[in-house]
Amino acid sequence: MKKPELLIPAGSLEVMKTAIRYGADAVYCGGEEFSLRAKAKNFSDEDLAEGIRYAHEHGVKVHITANILAHNYDFPEVEEFMKKMKELKPDAMIINDPGIFMTARRICPEIDIHISTQSSSTNYETFKFWHDLGATRVVAARELSLEEIRQIRAKVPEDLEIEAFVHGAMCMSYSGRCMLSNFFTGRDANRGECTHPCRWRYSIVEETRPGEYMPVYENERGTYIFNSKDLCMIDYIPELCEAGIDSFKLEGRMKTALYVATIARTYRKAIDDYYEDPEKYRRNLPWYRDEIARCTYREFTTGFYFGKPDTNAQIYDSNTYVKNYTYLGTVRSLEEDGTAVFEQKNKFCVGDVIEIMKPDGTDLTAKVLSIRSDDGEEQDSAPHPLQNLHVKLDQKVEEGDILRVEAAAE
Repeated sequence: MKKPELLIPAGSLEVMKTAIRYGADAVYCGGEEFSLRAKAKNFSDEDLAEGIRYAHEHGVKVHITANILAHNYDFPEVEEFMKKMKELKPDAMIINDPGIFMTARRICPEIDIHISTQSSSTNYETFKFWHDLGATRVVAARELSLEEIRQIRAKVPEDLEIEAFVHGAMCMSYSGRCMLSNFFTGRDANRGECTHPCRWRYSIVEETRPGEYMPVYENERGTYIFNSKDLCMIDYIPELCEAGIDSFKLEGRMKTALYVATIARTYRKAIDDYYEDPEKYRRNLPWYRDEIARCTYREFTTGFYFGKPDTNAQIYDSNTYVKNYTYLGTVRSLEEDGTAVFEQKNKFCVGDVIEIMKPDGTDLTAKVLSIRSDDGEEQDSAPHPLQNLHVKLDQKVEEGDILRVEAAAE
């Protein structure tokens, strides 16, 4: 079997470089227009050019999202966007709207087109339809089982690739086709502006008693009646590979560098271990599970891969995130004496014991010996996010290492 591509999300240039250092074969990101993650940082034109250059230097592909459902007034900008893509030369564009698809084919036919999961491709005839129009890959709808994907693989041309989500947030609606956000706030989920009303708290009003609000809850935190658990398929790498999936896609363009590094490193090792020796993969399963649990997540599910999930598998009674580690920063550079220079993301103090997370799977425990600011002033703690710091540790660090600390128990 061909080893599947590991496709990692990137919401900013910093996170893209982290994804590449921590094991991505390809990254996907959005420009400032036409992306279904409008609230992600996304990339300026300059950052996008730099990101594509950096990725290609490291042998990593870049897929650009242009997956909104477009209106008539979007198309002058769509034309300009495609001209820009022709200059920037990403490896692929992820597209949902047929009109945007045809515009891309006309203006930059040399760039591969991948059909977004938003297109809800659930059968082999739909896959073949997109292939006949010139698509090189289709992202499977999240509602497909592994058996259905196997059947699609057997029926579609060999040169049509299948991409599938294997980790991350799940939409409570059918492949993201939800109107709640538009109805409640006027912000259209299919134009990248979802306010996630599926995760709000709700009360019931009986029609003959207007104004009497009866809470919907099962515990002190309340019940969140729509939203799904997070998808996690780290235990099923063999089954995913055997189904014929060409690209394992991880969700998370609005996540931190720590989250992206954690999931990229874990799935990278799991895939490599399985292809080296299936027994090695099985032996290391506890490590993969432990690592995945170290980043922020909701409860986990296998989604639809093993059939339609029952209510308990897909819906749960709290949208509270589990957060086991806190992100401190990514080492940007080193001074001659090994002092790490980075932009601080969360508070820590001199004397704290933190963790150095390396791309090869190694985690080093380190003590913070000193902290100083850019102007050389020594400080006992780092309470202000986004401050540029010079931090001396009792362990060797390297450029690109992630610094994290175990979250305090609540």
